[in-house]
Amino acid sequence: MLSELMLPFKLIYSDAYYLPIGAHVFPAEKYRRVRDRLLATGVAEESDFLEPQPATDQDILLVHKPEYVQKLKTGTLSPREEMEMEVPYSPELVHAFWLAAGGSILAARQCLQDHISISIGGGFHHAFPDHGEGFCMIHDVAVAIRRLQRDDLIRTAMTVDCDVHQGNGTAAIFAGTRTASALLPSSSVSTVQQPATAPRGGKMRGAHAGDVFTISLHQHNNYPMWKPPSSIDVDLPDGIGDDDYLAWLDNTLSSGLRQFEPDLLCYIAGADPYKDDQLGGLSLTIDGLKKRDELVFRVARARNIPIMVTYAGGYARNLEDTVTIHSNTVIAAKETFS
Repeated sequence: MLSELMLPFKLIYSDAYYLPIGAHVFPAEKYRRVRDRLLATGVAEESDFLEPQPATDQDILLVHKPEYVQKLKTGTLSPREEMEMEVPYSPELVHAFWLAAGGSILAARQCLQDHISISIGGGFHHAFPDHGEGFCMIHDVAVAIRRLQRDDLIRTAMTVDCDVHQGNGTAAIFAGTRTASALLPSSSVSTVQQPATAPRGGKMRGAHAGDVFTISLHQHNNYPMWKPPSSIDVDLPDGIGDDDYLAWLDNTLSSGLRQFEPDLLCYIAGADPYKDDQLGGLSLTIDGLKKRDELVFRVARARNIPIMVTYAGGYARNLEDTVTIHSNTVIAAKETFS
């Protein structure tokens, strides 16, 4: 019976993932609530969780500019820089973001062993090398990718961002090749045309060069206003529902994996495409979001690509809905990889 309960992979979690930001549209307590739900419902046990350590400053500097890191460490952001980040600065918040990056590094390492690992946090895809935006101070997923590349554990990675908001920080960070990529095979730039069998609404656009292939499916008429190009961007119209969204995702994964062979897949499983999200304008159901997760996991498993998962946004009017969506990501992984 015990073996039936145990997950075939690890969940990365710390109570210190909590973001100390006060009253805010970002539900900072959701990470703890997801963990508690997974334990209470028997989806996971205490032994399924690993506690991360904070990323080192050297890890953070693989992605972020020294001047920006220094401002964060010394509390010398300008009022404009703090306003752009949209969360109130504190040393405790810096620690939480360093820890989120450490959690993503651990999840990325762990999935190379177990095929999948899920960090009950992270996915801060609006952070740029030299500034934060949209509730994001540090780009934990980018830090994880660069750390594993530095350690020669992977050469290439693909990000699949299913948050309702475009991953502008991800697109900017990975816009070109790494400076130290002489030994990597170069990729020719290719343009992605809308598939002949494309579902209704939306458009796909993209070009790629580099060692990290970035995919973003997002609501077009939403934050951020300026969307730097990902390798593939799928600009979805307002109100798109489960069937069309899943068809777009299926087409996009097929297109991306025809062009690029990643050693690691980084899935940013935002809960905010949900129909009742305060900051989103898509119309996915809770069941549709679980099907989204299942689709990504099935593709990764079929192609034997290790996959790390982070949570990103989720602002449902009823917090329990966000907790359910995030918990379902773990359930979908358990069903796919057991």
